[in-house]
Amino acid sequence: MPEIRVDDALPVPLPDPVRAALAAPMVDHHCHGVRRDDLSRSEFEILITEAGTPAPPGTTHFDTPAGLGIRRWCAPVLDLEPHVSPAVYLSRRAELGAAEVNRRLLRRAGVAAFLVDTGLDRPELLTAAEMGRTGGAAADEVVRLEQVEQEVAVAGLSAVGYVKALREELAARAARAVGLKSIAAYRCGLGFDPSRPSRGAVIAAAGRRLSDPKERLTDPVLVRHLLWAAVDVARERSLPLQFHCGFGDTDLDLHAADPSLLTGFIRAVAPAGMPVVLLHCYPFHRQAAYLAAVFPHVYADVGLALTYTAGGSAAVLREMLELVPFHKQMFSSDCYGLAELCLLGAVYHRRGLARVLAERIEEGEWSVADAARVAHMIGSGNARRVYRL
Repeated sequence: MPEIRVDDALPVPLPDPVRAALAAPMVDHHCHGVRRDDLSRSEFEILITEAGTPAPPGTTHFDTPAGLGIRRWCAPVLDLEPHVSPAVYLSRRAELGAAEVNRRLLRRAGVAAFLVDTGLDRPELLTAAEMGRTGGAAADEVVRLEQVEQEVAVAGLSAVGYVKALREELAARAARAVGLKSIAAYRCGLGFDPSRPSRGAVIAAAGRRLSDPKERLTDPVLVRHLLWAAVDVARERSLPLQFHCGFGDTDLDLHAADPSLLTGFIRAVAPAGMPVVLLHCYPFHRQAAYLAAVFPHVYADVGLALTYTAGGSAAVLREMLELVPFHKQMFSSDCYGLAELCLLGAVYHRRGLARVLAERIEEGEWSVADAARVAHMIGSGNARRVYRL
């Protein structure tokens, strides 16, 4: 079966300029590497959910919006009919092999550039450069702050040496990156004291940290120090600083990932001038839209929410677009492990946005030219500007 073209996947009639804008190559401004190895069914199913555990006995993670989306949109790219059974899909996936599956699905997503969070640096995952080569796209690195801190913590330094080395290592890593990212939401929550901690407080906290450096960073003082060190580096290199917000795996306390909790920090870093990018945000995407509307340096996306809401993606985008300035929203798939998640992110972004744009045009709220311009800005233009691509 021939694979479905991007514009064929759009669910509603649209004027040609809007269809062309939606079908144009996008910038996936936040994603991770996909697995290079062949997967068992159990391994595959774990990767199509944020649950991190097998489905209850007698059930399957394919019985989710994302699972049905894979069978609908990924199956034809692997030469299968839409809606084939999970067993048939996985058999064909194994027959083609991971390399060919990754090549087909990443290229089918219609992505011009992958900005890859390399914080999950595992040998089974494609590197940023490999993501680009496999997907026929450009690729750049986004440095995860907490990974850098962990490497410095285990280096056997004194507390004073830790403080100095952390700043130096962040600067060195940033020199070859297009952005920095924090997962503070997972470590201490986003409701931290937004002020820069004193040097004395940092050294005292570092002493405690270095007594057990293999543990994850959770000390709010050191998280704040890490973030402010990143602000200094980002300002010097004109890099954006990303924050995970909202929807994530079971390691997250969702209420602590509300982006509105960052309001104090957003105000405090405004003089630095670097963009603050709120990732994913669902179900707090309306809060993120507000922050992007009132703070000139704040940007947002809805990321993996589009993959996991699948056919409901139009509702999420409709709510986001109630308030967010159109020059402040970006596209990301947040794919991890499976190339299917990259394709689904792109498909449901385009399909959901197509429905919203069609409504605005039909109601006479937007002109065709405006709708096409908004689609282009969200799909690639904003990311190219923010990340200086």
